[in-house]
Amino acid sequence: MPVNQDLVGREFDKTTPYLVGREKVREFSRAVFASSPINLSVEAARDAGYADVVAPPTFAIVVQQLTLDQLFASEDAGIELTHVVHGAQQFSYSRPIVAGDELTAQLAVTSIKTLGGNAMLTAETAIHDAAGEHVVTATSTLVVRGDA
Repeated sequence: MPVNQDLVGREFDKTTPYLVGREKVREFSRAVFASSPINLSVEAARDAGYADVVAPPTFAIVVQQLTLDQLFASEDAGIELTHVVHGAQQFSYSRPIVAGDELTAQLAVTSIKTLGGNAMLTAETAIHDAAGEHVVTATSTLVVRGDA
């Protein structure tokens, strides 16, 4: 089944709030070799003016994945997960993510292009804090292989 072109413009439901945990930030920081003290030490983060440890920029993918799971679970999407390759990723921040943030995300499919039997789907996930303020928009381009 080809990727459903009607997905363009579709907005998925907002996720339930994701509470950013201090230890999750530290684990993620170590996993991506983020070595800044503000990623690991509350004291260093507070000395730098942050409320708590600061997540590395790519941490937003943890929250975005919750929305991508909605897309993959959509029965009419025409996306077979075993045929998906992550083509590109961008983050556009209004402010850093810090431990203690309660984040909600919403995905919108912004484009689908068909190239040689494959589809390139671009999805934007807007992530907001508990006050409704924008934190980051994560944009993913997924390559969905057509049937061989």
